[in-house]
Amino acid sequence: MMQMQELPASPEFADRLRSLTDTGSALAPSADKAADLVAHSISRLEIVQGYAGVFLVAFLLTLLATPIMRRLATAHGVIDRPSEARKVHRVPVAYLGGAAVFLGLLGGILFSYAADKVHGLIDFHPTQHLLYGFLRHPVPPSVLLGMTVIMLTGLIDDVVGVSPRVKLGGQLVAAAALAIDDVGVKLAAGVVIPVFRWFGANTTIVNDAPTIVFHIPLPFELFGHGAIPFDVVYWCGTALIGILVLSFCNASNLIDGLDGLLTGTTAISSAGLLIIALGLAMVDDGPRDAQRIVLCLALLGACMGFLPHNFNPASIFLGDAGSLLMGFMVCVIILTLGDTGQTPLVAAGLIVYAVPIIDTSLAIVRRKLERKSISAADDQHLHHMLKRALGVKGAVLMLYAMAGSFAALGIAVTFFRGRVAYLLALVLASYIGVTAIKIARRRHVEEQALKNEGMRPIGGK
Repeated sequence: MMQMQELPASPEFADRLRSLTDTGSALAPSADKAADLVAHSISRLEIVQGYAGVFLVAFLLTLLATPIMRRLATAHGVIDRPSEARKVHRVPVAYLGGAAVFLGLLGGILFSYAADKVHGLIDFHPTQHLLYGFLRHPVPPSVLLGMTVIMLTGLIDDVVGVSPRVKLGGQLVAAAALAIDDVGVKLAAGVVIPVFRWFGANTTIVNDAPTIVFHIPLPFELFGHGAIPFDVVYWCGTALIGILVLSFCNASNLIDGLDGLLTGTTAISSAGLLIIALGLAMVDDGPRDAQRIVLCLALLGACMGFLPHNFNPASIFLGDAGSLLMGFMVCVIILTLGDTGQTPLVAAGLIVYAVPIIDTSLAIVRRKLERKSISAADDQHLHHMLKRALGVKGAVLMLYAMAGSFAALGIAVTFFRGRVAYLLALVLASYIGVTAIKIARRRHVEEQALKNEGMRPIGGK
């Protein structure tokens, strides 16, 4: 029988074999990640189950902290007395509900921070977007800072009262905190870059993202440079963050006029935004996928934990601390939808939160028509009109239905071609807007006619 003789390997062959082995070892992690993503093509339900602990922590903390805050508010006289006719309640009701919501939100987010190193109770969805190659991108600390600033600003106003300028200042500080971590800054890229390219401007890559950079010349050299670089996308994005934070915070504050209204509509909106966020996680959209899911579940859990205490008849109110905080959190989530330049997703988020946006827009138009200050209070909001026709609970449930309809339309934009959903949202919002303005205008005309009738001299014309 012929025996095989083992031949000695040449040095060239050994080097080639060693090179192939090193290359295979280097490619193994990437191959494992790709295989992991393919093998874990999971549904929205499977993804949200892995993050369910965030909802549970936020829900329980808010549910248990709310009675404590109510006792503190009652003991220290932080209560809302029904001194105005437009207010629904007829007995004093405690404030400080916003502090309980804040604790729930904070607990849910901190629970996600401790998942990798402490408890391991979050089953993160598979992704290739990892920090340092092995860590999930956590909720940015700037979001926690902004939450805290917003809540404290509203809390101080609830307890001792502050001027509108101070409240606006606190909201702008929270917006600036978001800009530090680029939360929402990239949203401007989808609008700014195409416009500047149309005018012939060239793009520059900064931090792995395209932007438009201009150099402003200086009359003298500063630190060895004769010009200052100006990042157009960053500064436009920062301005956009400020505008949206102010708009959302004040929109949520204006709609907080009936028991459980803002809490319930925010819960519905956060559920709609959660479905959009889960869809992005399924396709591994970017490093903020897990952040969006955590924020949506924390906000949803906090709202659901507070709602039993806040629904009619309410035993505690959100106060400015809670209403401003809820608006800020929804704003943060919607801003992160545009992190990878998908501006239509931001439009979908705005549709989801359309009820407070429509109500605020109508208030501005209505007060301009009546030649009143934009900040002037009145009883012509959507919830006031519905309350006069349906009662408190009926009005709240009707607005819940409206919020659910807009949430469904916003989700539909991400599932199908967006044009039909945009048109339906536009038609629905237009009908609501025209009807509300018509009712407010008719009441203004009636009041003006009664005033003129009272001024007419007896027996004269």
